Formats: sequence, structure tokens, C-alpha cells
Amino acid sequence: MGQAREKVATWDDLLATPDDGRLWEILAGSLEAQPRPGPAHNRAQAGLAGRLWDPFDSGRSGPGGWWLLIEPDVRLSPHAIVVPDLAGWRRERLPELPDSRPIDLAPDWVCEVLSPGDPSRDRVRKAGLYLENGVAFFWILDPGGRTLEAFEARSGAWVRLGAWTDGETPRVPPFEAIEMDLTNLLVPKPRASG
Repeated sequence: MGQAREKVATWDDLLATPDDGRLWEILAGSLEAQPRPGPAHNRAQAGLAGRLWDPFDSGRSGPGGWWLLIEPDVRLSPHAIVVPDLAGWRRERLPELPDSRPIDLAPDWVCEVLSPGDPSRDRVRKAGLYLENGVAFFWILDPGGRTLEAFEARSGAWVRLGAWTDGETPRVPPFEAIEMDLTNLLVPKPRASG
């Protein structure tokens, strides 16, 4: 007698998850939850979104041409539905922003903001899904480590473009038209008491 096969989760299963404050995703067919992030994560996420918004989404002070979203539901496949911290689509690939969820087109760029709990979720599991499904650029913003790492998909692998920390102002693809002041994205360091 064979073992019972575990049910593979779909969008309908995701819609049926409890509204309990956790963030739900489907990774490799498995419905998974993680706690909502803390203030340092939220500040880094909002800071990066704010820095990119005008030049790339609205095009007011830069080249434009992007849709940028915070925590969109993205269906990479029927059994892989992720919620990246930030995601962007070039408007030439996604001319109109869908008004329903999930979005059924892999983003051109994803940024995951690391939380202290399980960095391998973003660095390994989700990074692999993004690569397999055609995401061209992947960033990891680590508020605790005070770093930004950037990767580009080339020949089926993530190639590291660089890593930066406080005080640095890199130009990072695909948003190299502007400098990224990393210090302003992170919670300020506590002042030394004297």
C-alpha cells in the first residue's frame, strides 16, 4: 500500500488562509506562513520604494518605464505564489498594471528585505524560484547587516553584481540611473552616549 500524497497548494488555498497577521505564500507547492516583519524591515522596504518611485515608476525625476509594487502576490507557476517585499516590471513587458491578483507575469526585478527569522527562505528558496521563472535582477537588503547585495541572472545562475553598506552610494542595475544612499534606507545607528 502506497503512502498518501500530500495536497499541492494553489491560489484557492492561499485565499482560504486565516487573516491572522501572517504573510502566506506557496513555495514548491507547500502553503507556508511567516510572521509580519518588524519596524527595521518596514523602514528599509519603504525607504527603498520611496527612493525608486519618482525616477522609475512615475518618471518625474528619471527615466520612468517601470511598475513598482510593495508586497504584490505573484504567481510564478500554479504551485509557486510568492510575495516579494518589492517587485518591478518594465512597462514594455507589462503595459498595463493588472487590477486583480495575483499577477501572472514574473517581475523583472525583485528585492527581498531580510528579517532575522529565516534568511535562507529569501536567499535560497525564493532566489531559486525567481531564477527559474525569469526574474532578471534580484536584490537582498539586509537591515540587520546594513548591506545591499545585487544579482543578475546570467546563463541560468545568479551572478553577484556587488555588495554595499553604510556610507556607500552605488548605482545598482537595473536602476543605475540613480545613486542609492544606503544609510538613508536603514534605521539610524544609535548615537554613542558621552
